[in-house]
Amino acid sequence: MGHDWTPYPQSTAADYRRQGHWHGKTLGERFRECARRYPDDPAVVAGDARLTYAELDNRCDRLANGLAALGVQPRDRVAVQLPNLVEFVEVLFALMRVGATPVLVMPSYRRQELRALMEIAEPTAYVIPDCYGGFDFRSQARELCEDIGTVRHVVVAGEPEEFTPVEGLYHGPEPLPDVDADDLALCVMSGGTTGGPKLVPRTHENYAYLPNACAAAGLDRSDVYLAALPLAHNFPLACPGLLGTLTSGGTAVMSPTSSPDDAFPLIEGERVTWTTLVPSVVDFWTEARQWHRSDVSSLRLVQVGGALLRPESARRATQGLGCGLQQVYGMAEGLLTMTALDEPDDLVLTTQGRPPCPADEVRLVDPDGVDVEAGAVGELWTRGPYTVRGYFRAPRDSAESFTPDGLYRTGDLARRLPSGHLVIKGRLKDVINRGGDKIACEELEGHLLAHPAISAAAAVPVADPGLGERVCVFLVCEQRQSLREVRAFLQARGVASFKFPDRLEYVDRLPLTKIGKIDRKVLVARLAGSASGS
Repeated sequence: MGHDWTPYPQSTAADYRRQGHWHGKTLGERFRECARRYPDDPAVVAGDARLTYAELDNRCDRLANGLAALGVQPRDRVAVQLPNLVEFVEVLFALMRVGATPVLVMPSYRRQELRALMEIAEPTAYVIPDCYGGFDFRSQARELCEDIGTVRHVVVAGEPEEFTPVEGLYHGPEPLPDVDADDLALCVMSGGTTGGPKLVPRTHENYAYLPNACAAAGLDRSDVYLAALPLAHNFPLACPGLLGTLTSGGTAVMSPTSSPDDAFPLIEGERVTWTTLVPSVVDFWTEARQWHRSDVSSLRLVQVGGALLRPESARRATQGLGCGLQQVYGMAEGLLTMTALDEPDDLVLTTQGRPPCPADEVRLVDPDGVDVEAGAVGELWTRGPYTVRGYFRAPRDSAESFTPDGLYRTGDLARRLPSGHLVIKGRLKDVINRGGDKIACEELEGHLLAHPAISAAAAVPVADPGLGERVCVFLVCEQRQSLREVRAFLQARGVASFKFPDRLEYVDRLPLTKIGKIDRKVLVARLAGSASGS
């Protein structure tokens, strides 16, 4: 275990237990407690499937036995690339009950990403849908199995062809092995875009914060959660998301996509009370409310995270969706911060909140690792009961991203208000160095998006022999603006002149990474290509 991932020091783990931050329970145990308390309450709704807690608990036990009979053993890794289906929930908890580790893979990943991931994880099994989004996952699995020798079984939700059907694995209730709360619960992908894929090993104790997160969102067993984003992402899965819902007695409703055409009828039909979205989807939903006929009045709360939410978008969303908004900031590696439901609008709209766990350590440091002055911007370093100490089988990446005493270097730039609220200012690597002046790309983009004609903006560096880097901005506009007009607009907003763009490029849409963030690498490569071709 110690060779694959970095456990917490024994003294630190003992402190977390003594202070009550770790509870000694697995996720499976906490879900089973809900099944015993609320056996007839609805647990999951997905398509035509509607399962009570007792039914879901029984199916997870039977599937766990079937997976064990197939040959899945404790401490095996199993790659799970499922969309938001009921099988996602059943496979997740069944693998935990076996003692195996689900390695959650975004449905949008394809062969190149999967091969790199599987070379790290060495999964013994691979769980997929038959087809999803017009893509045949079985064909991809055939190619991967030729390359990845550890995969002995491909399990398919749907039509299996030559593979093993999930539906054939629901066996009898034989005794299952004991699982320890210090064992790995699952592995999720790091949200970073640098280097190769990185797996984040999360133990069951790492999710002991879920009751705190549910309380911070005002959630209880009467709430109905809409899983609109891919559940392989930690935000909709566990902030508090699906796991928080099913360990507090609530109901989880699966949406195949985040499109209003899929999500809005589910909100109306199931009386959904809360959901988690990224900013781009929030904007889409806000616009869709003007023409979509579904009744979404049951919606009480929208959590927004995964990328920086502009104050203008936040204001439009609260008015357009007619519900409360909670900003959530976090990462697969651990730290979670949330705005409070009873805070003034200026804090909800302009900050990313505070950690729900008092044991979270948050430092803001300069490039030398020295704490910055109060109110200054610095890189956010963090350590706590649910922040991991390193990546899975990646000692070099771990050494770069974690300090020797366990602080995670997030690469995010932040400022802390006197109240303790964090304001995320951008990414350390998303900074343009223009003649020694540092420009946070996301800050500049925020100013540009206040222009009524600009619907999307991305700032990237362009090499310059004199200044080192100049500022290029890619814009999506209804009506093109000249460079002079854009600079005049920024000047009128009081933006420092060194932040003004030196060059504008116009595109129909911005490229995005698989988790919906601006893919600046693509834009920088485009600039390099145009320069080499000129």
